[in-house]
Amino acid sequence: MSDPNWILAIDLGNGGPKVAAVGMRGDVLGTGHTPVSVQIGRDGTATQDAAEWRRALTGAVHQALSAANVARDGLHAVGITGQWGSTVPVGADGEPVGPVLLWADTRARHHMRRVIGGPVNVGGIAPHKALPWVRLTGGAPSPSGADPTGHSLLLQHELADIGRRATVLLEPVDYLAFRLTGRAVATPASMILSWVTDNRPGAPVAYDAGLVARARRDPALLPELVPTGSVQGPLLAEVAEEFGLRPGVPVITGLPDLHAAIIGSGTVQPYQTHLAVSTTAWLSARVPFKKTDVLHSIATLPGLDSRFPVVGDNIETGGAALSWLREQIVAPSDGLVGGGSGIGSDGAAPDTARPSFADLTRLAGTAPAGSEGVLFTPWLAGERSPVEDKNLRATWLNLSLRTDRAMLIRSVLEGVALNVRWLYGYYVKFLRQQPRSVRILGGGAQSDLWCSIFASTLGVPVDRVADPLHAQLRGVALWARVCLGEMSLAEAAALVPVAGRFEPDPRDRRIYDQAFAEYRKLAGTLSGLYGRLNGGRAPTEP
Repeated sequence: MSDPNWILAIDLGNGGPKVAAVGMRGDVLGTGHTPVSVQIGRDGTATQDAAEWRRALTGAVHQALSAANVARDGLHAVGITGQWGSTVPVGADGEPVGPVLLWADTRARHHMRRVIGGPVNVGGIAPHKALPWVRLTGGAPSPSGADPTGHSLLLQHELADIGRRATVLLEPVDYLAFRLTGRAVATPASMILSWVTDNRPGAPVAYDAGLVARARRDPALLPELVPTGSVQGPLLAEVAEEFGLRPGVPVITGLPDLHAAIIGSGTVQPYQTHLAVSTTAWLSARVPFKKTDVLHSIATLPGLDSRFPVVGDNIETGGAALSWLREQIVAPSDGLVGGGSGIGSDGAAPDTARPSFADLTRLAGTAPAGSEGVLFTPWLAGERSPVEDKNLRATWLNLSLRTDRAMLIRSVLEGVALNVRWLYGYYVKFLRQQPRSVRILGGGAQSDLWCSIFASTLGVPVDRVADPLHAQLRGVALWARVCLGEMSLAEAAALVPVAGRFEPDPRDRRIYDQAFAEYRKLAGTLSGLYGRLNGGRAPTEP
């Protein structure tokens, strides 16, 4: 007889909350997803509405429960993952007092010059100011202001009316856990991009007062810090009633999607590498060392346990490049005759709307590898790794009268892959060893074509996990069982199936080698132009 118990898994991505009812062995029984909007301004604004998150989450939970057809009293635990590096200002009544400041919000960049910059700097970071952070945390605040340090300064100055009403500043995953339990806490994992905890192996779980002062943070606004993987509390009765669930089940502290992807991909052994292609993209692994590459924004970060940190890096635009192409170029809601289906009218079209992502990648498959020399740079939100430059922007190069939509779409897939390869070279040097293979997960991994492009671009076999779109939901559900002492990380990883392998194609590999030889020069070549166009001096790759 199958186990009637199940876990509620929540993944708060930029596109809105995904929810799954997950069986005790990691099988995804039913899912739900409700899109949310994002506000992007020319001044660097990037915000969302936490109240919209809450409404969307309730809808997604009901969708998942209906699809799974599970018994409500079989709920075993709740696991939460999602975006990080964002800030939710919460007031004394537990309600948000202003918009969510997203990881892409750069309005505080001018304040960061005082915190991390100086006359002598590399990529906007003054070495003498960064060293105390790097020594204790493995990283440092972003000179772009696109992290909780910048958000805090924004709330002290331009958004001071909101800042004065806030009593705690929470990461998105911590905010959701707070809504579900009534307890506001954070963990070393969720607070990574605040850079105010001592992340050295064996260090106590605590904020470092010196780093808090350097970041010009108000310590009174920092949430209570607890170990990663703690039980935050029982599910509140009023929330359980809203969701249609039984109250009192354990809710595990929020976990960044970086960490959930480790479990969801099954790459828990040291140096096992995964590639996540979601809204953003990243390469990561658990490693037995602490290390920082400041020049290329790669560092080891607090991991799932105290023994093995995880490699942190981030490409700002991964699958979002294909979403942008679909909603703003292929089928925008602009009213023009022949302008498409208008799927982007709300800025977040349902996955099933036509043309679907499968429609786009199917058309891209009719174009030749290399897209006849068309290059696309996916820097729609600037870049973080392997170069910190928020002024970089996306572009197509080498268009001709022969260029059609199939080539444009394929070039976007290839551009993201070339950008990953750019990071991959520094990632391999960081590990000091070449991965034998890379496991891929995320929405982008659903496409056979994209997986093949990644394999040929990176020159390494790419293994796709089963149901890659929901891999992080599976991962955080299994993590809940690990935290409750019901299984080990190795046992959780063994429950993650691999659905197929994509080998590098020798012919395509040669084409992508030639494309990459040109691609890797583009950030340095274009950074000055983008800096002048976008209001600042952009650092070039060292």
